[in-house]
Amino acid sequence: MTDSVHATAKKSWLPAIGTPGYYILLGAVAIFILGPLGGITAAYMNFSLGFFVGGQVLAGILGSAVTYGYGAEGKHGANYMQTMAASVAGMAGMAVLIQAMVWLGLPEPPTWQLVLYFMCIGMFGVGVGMLYTPILVDKMQLTYPSGFAVANILRALTDIRLLKRSISQLGSGTGLGIGIGVAALQFPVIDAIGLSSSTIGAGMVVGARIGISGAVVGAVGVWMTPYFRSIGWLDDESPFRKIGFIIALGMILGAAIVDMALIAVQAVARIREKATEVVEPTEEWKKTNTTRLVLWVVFWGIALVYTATAVLHTPVMYVLIAIALVFVFVMVNGISTGISDSNPISSAFVITVFILAAFGLKDPGVGLMAAAILLISTSSGVDMQQDRSTGWRLGTNRVIQFRFQVIGIVMGAVMAVVLAKVFMQAYPVLRIDQFSHPNTPGAEQWGSAMTFKFVGALQGLTHPKPYITTALFIGIGIGFVTEVLRKIIKNNKVYQRFVASGKVGFCTDFALDSAILPSPYASSFGGFVEFPVTLWFAFGGIVTSFAQTVSDKLKAGKPPRPEDEGLPEDMSATSLIGGGLIAGDSLAALGIGIYGLLQSGLLGRLF
Repeated sequence: MTDSVHATAKKSWLPAIGTPGYYILLGAVAIFILGPLGGITAAYMNFSLGFFVGGQVLAGILGSAVTYGYGAEGKHGANYMQTMAASVAGMAGMAVLIQAMVWLGLPEPPTWQLVLYFMCIGMFGVGVGMLYTPILVDKMQLTYPSGFAVANILRALTDIRLLKRSISQLGSGTGLGIGIGVAALQFPVIDAIGLSSSTIGAGMVVGARIGISGAVVGAVGVWMTPYFRSIGWLDDESPFRKIGFIIALGMILGAAIVDMALIAVQAVARIREKATEVVEPTEEWKKTNTTRLVLWVVFWGIALVYTATAVLHTPVMYVLIAIALVFVFVMVNGISTGISDSNPISSAFVITVFILAAFGLKDPGVGLMAAAILLISTSSGVDMQQDRSTGWRLGTNRVIQFRFQVIGIVMGAVMAVVLAKVFMQAYPVLRIDQFSHPNTPGAEQWGSAMTFKFVGALQGLTHPKPYITTALFIGIGIGFVTEVLRKIIKNNKVYQRFVASGKVGFCTDFALDSAILPSPYASSFGGFVEFPVTLWFAFGGIVTSFAQTVSDKLKAGKPPRPEDEGLPEDMSATSLIGGGLIAGDSLAALGIGIYGLLQSGLLGRLF
């Protein structure tokens, strides 16, 4: 803590950094202002559209306004606030689980039981997510585009030197993102072509190799759609992603099997070398107590099992299967988010239902309660990883950040249940099963696409679909073989020399990564979204790679500019513009959400 920071704090109403008053200020703003703002928006978006914006970027921008007076050190406080607020928003979006319960005609448990259940799942999920942080964030150093954007925004908005350097790129990207987001509401053609500023922004953050690979798989999916329809895997009008998301999940899982095996081998080797190796001390901000973290996961796992079985009367076998799947899908979804900014939480829910069906599950109510463990865990656990990626770039204390997140989980669990009841009481149409009654009058505003997907999967328990398991294993096989081949080729010394030899080698390696043998982690994006979305993602990546190539040529042989000295290496112009696009989309979503609440009159009922 620097003297200048103390001075800034003493000259203003702001409490000094590190004091109880400082953390109370951050927590109060996050839990009572930023969190509810994001939570109400997330619930509204899920009820009306079927997806929601996580809230990290939005909360980061608003949090920076509170901590601006601290100067550059304020970025850590803003990061703590966005961590807590995003947890509240993510949990509040889970209100659709209660809507699905109503659609299925299931009895609604008492409010306290649902809050307790959601809280136990969230606490367990963040623990598992934190366990994987050393692998996904520290070792693999995945990008996590939204986490990357938050880091750049916090650095820029809390450091006057960086703000002067980056405000034009960040501001132009944010303005463009807001414009596209608002225009999509006025002009349906924008939504029809899959144009999204956050998709382009995420592509700009990750680059062309990753962006193009998703489009390649999307194109293959479009090409194979007639075949999938002919064998009964798709209905006549269904898009590729209805089966593609299962294959994509399998691809990530297959690649993860390879990487986890290699990590295990490396861990054994490290243990053997440890006796003779001088271990460098871990940076203070990065230190965590692994024993306590494992105990946290065990404690909340036990609490989850007890709440599910003794309180909500869910058969223990299915609860244990779901908990075991959490350890798989928090890794799989974390990798997907780290690469493409796409966290397929609904896909994890649906595939869990199918896996449980393979173990004999027939009861949709049991399926809902068990699969909810995956939905909430993958949401909160991957949020944990994404927030840690932001902290990794900023050097934010992980233990304190973890504490802020778990407080947000508690508040979010309460809001999820309360908002579900408030929305459905205010709008009875939300209680009508649109899966069985698709033309319900008055339901136009409330598409509830995520709930629709859940109920469809759960009702399918009475009509099992064996091809789902087949598709999953095909994806695992593709991911496993692809990752093995990539490891062999990429680690070959002859190939490495060829790539470094000139343009031909570079172009060959680019083609290998983007189209011939792309990473399953990156290419799986093409199975989760519609094909036009993959094209915009690829477009963003191409823009970044092209701009970087031009920039490198212009800078070749020239001394660095004085204004660029000391800037973080990852704060390039394209990453700032891309982060601005993501931020703009979040702000537009917030504005649209608040406008919808005002139009419906629900905001007045909430407050």
